[in-house]
This record gives sequence, structure tokens and C-alpha cells, in this order.
Amino acid sequence: MPHSDLLPAPDQILTARQMREAEEALIAAGSSVDTLMQVAGRGAAEWVWRMAGRHRVTVLCGPGNNGGDGYVIAEALRERGGHAVVVAASEPATDACRKARALFGGEVLGPDAQVQGEVLVDCLFGTGLKRPLSVEHAALLDRLAAAHPRRVAVDLPSGVQSDSGMLLNEGLPEYELTIALGAWKFAHFLMPACARMGRQRLVPIGVGAVEGAAQAIGRPRVGAPAADAHKYRRGLLAVVGGAMPGAAVLASVAAQGAGAGYVKLFADSKRNVPADLVVDQGALANVLSDDRNTAVLVGPGLGRDAIARERLAVALADAVPVVVDADALVLLAPRHLAGRGAPMIAPVIATPHEGELVALERAFDLDGAGTRPERALALAAASGMVVVAKGPDTVVAAPDGRLACAARASSWLSTAGTGDVLAGVIASRVATGVDAFAAACQGVWLHGEAARLCPPAFTAGQLAAAVPAALAECL
Repeated sequence: MPHSDLLPAPDQILTARQMREAEEALIAAGSSVDTLMQVAGRGAAEWVWRMAGRHRVTVLCGPGNNGGDGYVIAEALRERGGHAVVVAASEPATDACRKARALFGGEVLGPDAQVQGEVLVDCLFGTGLKRPLSVEHAALLDRLAAAHPRRVAVDLPSGVQSDSGMLLNEGLPEYELTIALGAWKFAHFLMPACARMGRQRLVPIGVGAVEGAAQAIGRPRVGAPAADAHKYRRGLLAVVGGAMPGAAVLASVAAQGAGAGYVKLFADSKRNVPADLVVDQGALANVLSDDRNTAVLVGPGLGRDAIARERLAVALADAVPVVVDADALVLLAPRHLAGRGAPMIAPVIATPHEGELVALERAFDLDGAGTRPERALALAAASGMVVVAKGPDTVVAAPDGRLACAARASSWLSTAGTGDVLAGVIASRVATGVDAFAAACQGVWLHGEAARLCPPAFTAGQLAAAVPAALAECL
């Protein structure tokens, strides 16, 4: 099966079960385990070669088909003139692994071999691992990792649980590169595993689209305004301020750069507000009764007192999409959403961090069990909201079961105010008329891209200022 003939679905994220079924479907359609192993292994070898060239490479092979991929990688490197040796943790336990080992023309060493080199390729275990590495396997991996300054994981780092991103062993190595085979897995996006994977690349093997699969959030396609556009047609976003006005101003500035034609801030004061940001000091009910509004953002700097509760209730009474963030998430209860109907007259997007996610789970009588994607989906189903569970491993879930995961963004985002920026960007995108789930995904991508464009140790204000440049990357 030539690599160029593959028609992958590159953005989907599969569970271990879905990946196994997808491979079985390829085999039922006329492929074979051996053929798929050759495609996967040789595709991975391309990335290893780019890193290692003719430097010494050690490939650690396990007994299963992940080990078989390793033998294929080693042979592909050897054929190109590279120096690759295999350390076999144990004898092959599958027919495909045995065949791949028989085709390898290089040196196969036992687990006690003392090997040093430039690059270690970890093919010990991949997708499907459910229990910790044995003491012997963990010690072997640790010893070889220490003897190689650069490390590559094939499919997943050994010792990682595919569906949850859990580390099944303590002290697992960190990798410079992780090469996903066939499709992305949830562990490529979820903490703590993804933090150890370095750069990530995908090698397709011909897996088609899987119904119900989660998606990786990618660069959105955003068009310029129509030739006859005006500010209201591009979308009017009403931002509800509160006790701490700076957060709402920050969200509004971010929203101005994310596509909405008009951002109006409801606030008690115009102090420290940019000249180009409209502030309405009138009654909130009047601000939100403007039938030109296309979205509302409530929460950043709102506070948690009686006035804040009233403002949240008024915001949710508007028959347009509403983004609920920060303090509003702590105040939010099922009764606030009941008046919006089932299905809702217009969508609500919630953007909780971990603490706020726990508070919402309690409010909607959820036990908080399961993986991060499962928790987000459960909250979305129970509440009817699109849920953006934000953090170093952000996931977006819709009430209809759609699910998306964001690639790991800059760790410099761990500073005060960046969540307000995210809320403003998402609200701006939904104000332009984009579907709520898509707007949430677009906002998450733009937020991460703005962080990439900022210098280290940036402030939330600098992040908001970088949003227009991030949007430009999508045009």
C-alpha cells in the first residue's frame, strides 16, 4: 500500500477500541497486519531519520505489534545507511512481530545489553496498555533512556494509558518527539502524558473517518467581512461587567480583535477603558434588550454578590448565544438555564477551569468521574451547554456528543487574566454567527496561537493584543 495512496482522516482522535476496530476494518477490506505494520513503521522511520540521520539509534522493541513497528523502523534506517540496533525486551509474541523481526537484517540484542547511542526509539508498548510496566521493563526503559540524549516514542510513550493520558508508572522518560500511528489518541492531548511527549507527528495508515470520533482542534478558516459589511452585520457583542471591571475590559479588548464588528461593555464606569471600546452605563436590561445584540458575555470580573446574581439572570434572559465565564460559572445553577427552554432558544457556552468545572458538576448533580473528555461530555449533556473545559489540556464538548481536544499550548498561559481573553475571543466568534461548538473551538485555537506569537512571560494584556495577528493566520 503506497504511502501516497492513503486517504487519512487526520484530525480525528480515537480511543484504543476505536483504533482497534479501524485496523480490523482495513484488514477486512483487503489489507493485512503485516502491510499496515510496514506502512506505519516506515512512515515513522522517516521522522526518526530526520532526527538521527546516521547517528547511532537504538530501537527498544516489545513483544507485541508495537515492537513489530520497531523492527520495521530499524530495518528502514539500516536500508538508508543508518546505524540502528534493536534491543528486544522479550521474544515476539505475535505473528506480525515475528515476521518483522525476521525481516530485520541488523543486530538484535537482549535486554541485558549495555547500549549507548544518540537516539532511543521507544517501541516497547503502545496503544492498549492498561497496566503498569513490569519492574523489569520499567528498569530497562529507564536505563536506555539515560544512555541516549534524544528520545522518540512510537505511537505512545510506554507506560501511558491511551484513553485517559494517565501515567501508569512513576518516573517515565520525557521524549523529544512522539509519532502517532494511524490516528491521534486522547493521550496525545491530555495531561499528564502529553507534557512528556515533545513534538508530535502523525503517520497515516489509511484509517478512514470513524463515526462519533473526537476531533483535534486545528487552524480555523475565517473569511474577511463581506464587501458590504457594517459593524452590526459583523456581530454586536454585549459584555456584562461587574465588581472587578478590569477583567471585563480585558475580555472586551480580546473580543474586538477576534472578528465581531461591535463590542459594547456594560459597566458602572469608563475609567481605564480604551477610547475605541464603547461603554454603556445604562440599565443592563436596556443594554440586553437591544435586538441588534448577537451574543452576550457574562462572568469576567462579575463578582458573586446579589448584584452579580441579578446580572447573570438578566444576561441569560437574552435570546441570543451567551458565553458564561469566571464568577458566573460559580453562581450558575440549573434554574438559570431552565428559562431558555429545552432545547435552548440559543446556545450557552461555559468556559470553566478545573475548579469551576468541579463547581458545575456539583450544581448539575454529577459525580465528576471519568476522564477529562468524559467529564466535559457529561456536563454538556446534563446542562445543555457547550462546555470548554480549559487548562493545559483543553477539551470542548457539545450536548449532542461532539468532542474536540486542543493541542498543548504555551505554558506561559498560566498567568492571571488569560481566561478572560479566551472568553472574549470565543464570545466574539459566536457573535459573528458561527455555530457555538465551532466558535468555542475557533476561540481555543486563536487563544493558543496568540500565546505562540507573544514573547515569554507575556501578560494577559499582551495576549489580547496578539489576537488580531492570530486571526490573520486564519485568513
